[in-house]
Formats: sequence, structure tokens, C-alpha cells
Amino acid sequence: MKSLMIQGTSSGSGKSTLVTALCRIFANKGLSVAPFKSQNMSNFGYHGDGFEISRAQAIQALGARCEITPDLNPILLKPLGNYFSDVYLNGKKFKKMHASDYYKKFVKNRGLKIAVNSLQNLQKKYDLVILEGAGSPAEINLNKFDIANMKMAEKLSSPVLLVTDIDRGGSFASIVGTLSLLDKKYQKLIQGFIFNKFRGDAKILEPGFKIIKKKTKKSVLGVIPMINFDLPEEDSLNVKPKNMAWNKKNLVKIDHEIEKLSKIISENLNMKEIERMIN
Repeated sequence: MKSLMIQGTSSGSGKSTLVTALCRIFANKGLSVAPFKSQNMSNFGYHGDGFEISRAQAIQALGARCEITPDLNPILLKPLGNYFSDVYLNGKKFKKMHASDYYKKFVKNRGLKIAVNSLQNLQKKYDLVILEGAGSPAEINLNKFDIANMKMAEKLSSPVLLVTDIDRGGSFASIVGTLSLLDKKYQKLIQGFIFNKFRGDAKILEPGFKIIKKKTKKSVLGVIPMINFDLPEEDSLNVKPKNMAWNKKNLVKIDHEIEKLSKIISENLNMKEIERMIN
């Protein structure tokens, strides 16, 4: 089984969208593909037959043309405020938990086991699993509790691509800083960088790419332009996600948007190099 992981320098860097597009790109190449996010915090869920997972992983599954199952997102946290969340395990509501209890008593033992079990289930069924990280892998105050980023990549010895939102600014520093804060064993898993949401002529970035390569010994594998597309957003500080009906009309619309998005992203990534990584 092959694997690829997308992590970000921050929340909102474009991880979910990039995973959706990559799922479609590789599905179009004839591979059976599944997305995976071990732990997602979102108030926007997909309701399947007796289970609920994050809407983002359900949309990624549409990109992959795979079955939507709880294994795609084994842990869903639905925030309630005041550091409390409803915790869903394998698509079923577990209980309301305070953040301190979740981190100190749950995530490193039972949480990790649940996530790894789902990942192993997907390994058995698919040619390729594309994993999505959460937030940033360099949240050093929370690293020992983080089961959504490097611990998952390490389980599969998966190549990791680090994506950054250049529209926010500070992307060069974010990439170098993120890499420098990771343990050496995790730095080795990162195979390249992607700049997302760029406006203008990408040639202006090339001097910076040379400096990044000199400092990190790793290359930029693509610059994705700012794209207007109509897919439901995840929870974010910058957007107000809307509910979505999972009817035939909307599914056809989403499929069209995913196909359009995947073509644009494929044209702006070094896909030959990415394919080399996962083979």
C-alpha cells in the first residue's frame, strides 16, 4: 500500500482542498484511493448509515470515488465552547470531554489505537491512502498529544508534503520555521513544499525557492494559484461554512468542482516527482 501525507504550516493552508484534488488525480490514474484524517475538529459532519464523520473527509471520498466510512475520520471533535467537545469515535458519539481530559487521559492511548486501527483497515483495502494533517505539525506545546500529523506519517513511513498559504504572508519563514521545530526523524519525512493561494507571476518567487533549497535541502514542488471554486468550506477563522444537502444535484455539482480543481492543481504541481515519492 502506498501513502502520501499533506501537512500545513497553519490551519487554513489548504490541506483539505489539496487532499481532495490529489485523491481525484490519482483515482483518475486508475488507483483505488482513500483519504484519511485521524482526528478532525469540525461542527460540519457527514451523516452516513448510522455514523457521522467530518464533512471534509466525506468530500475527499467523493474526490477519491471511494466508499464513505468511519475509517476515513475515526475521531471527530465537535466543539461546544469553554474547552468542551462532543467526541465521536468510529462515527459514533462517545461522550462530552474537556480538552484537558481528552489530551491527558485519552488521546495518547485509546485515541491513538483507534486512529491506527482505522488506518490499517484502509491499508488493506486501497492502493493509496492520502493522509491529511491538522493545524501545524510544529505546535511544540502540543506535540506529545498530536496524533494527527507526524505520528501518522511515521506509522507508514509516509512522504509528507508541507503546504503553506502565501496569501496570508510569511510563507518562507513559516516553511523554514516549521521544519526547524520538528524532530530530526520527522524532518526526514518531509519531501517538499507547496505554496498555495498565490496571486501573480510565480517567477517572482524563484529567488526565495533557491534560498529555501539551500537552507532545507528540500525543493518547492509547486505553486498553486488562487482558485475560485465552489466546495463546502471547513471550519475556519476566515469563513462561515454552510450546511449542505447531500442530494443528487449537489453531488453532481461537487464532482464537477473536484474535477475542475484537480486539473488546475495537477498542472501546477510536479506530479512526476510526487509519483516518484509514493512508489
